[in-house]
Amino acid sequence: MKNRLFSAVLFVFLFTLSLSAQKKDIVTVAVEAGSFKTLATALTEAGLVETLKGDGPFTVFAPTDEAFAKLPKGTLEGLLKDKEALKKVLLYHVVSGNVSSKDVVKLNKAKTVGGQDVMIKVKDGKVYINKSVVTTADVQASNGVIHIIDTVLIPKEDKKKSY
Repeated sequence: MKNRLFSAVLFVFLFTLSLSAQKKDIVTVAVEAGSFKTLATALTEAGLVETLKGDGPFTVFAPTDEAFAKLPKGTLEGLLKDKEALKKVLLYHVVSGNVSSKDVVKLNKAKTVGGQDVMIKVKDGKVYINKSVVTTADVQASNGVIHIIDTVLIPKEDKKKSY
């Protein structure tokens, strides 16, 4: 119940933001939403802020602060110390182009700018990116679109790695 209420409030807030987002880039929209502080910190540490403020277009599967909190203990701290690994994980959340939800649901995978594919499926009315659920889709920005997810995506070869 608490998660549904949070999701509903987040959706209304982000919908309102998306109305004015056409002039704001992906990073600005995410920062102003207030639920992506960890993602913003990680993007800064990895040196990717300017990239995602660029022309794009980009599609970002953006994990919330709650998603980062679900990572095993020490994972986030380890990634923040290993800039290359952090960059690899973050780029695994970005697809080139403006891929709206109506397009995402037609795909079974998408190549990320990190070079690996994320798997996409629709089950019981929910869209999954790997094992992460898209909680809010189509948050528009001037240089692409954000789909909010509930779990941080970890590239395949990094899943066994301890940070």
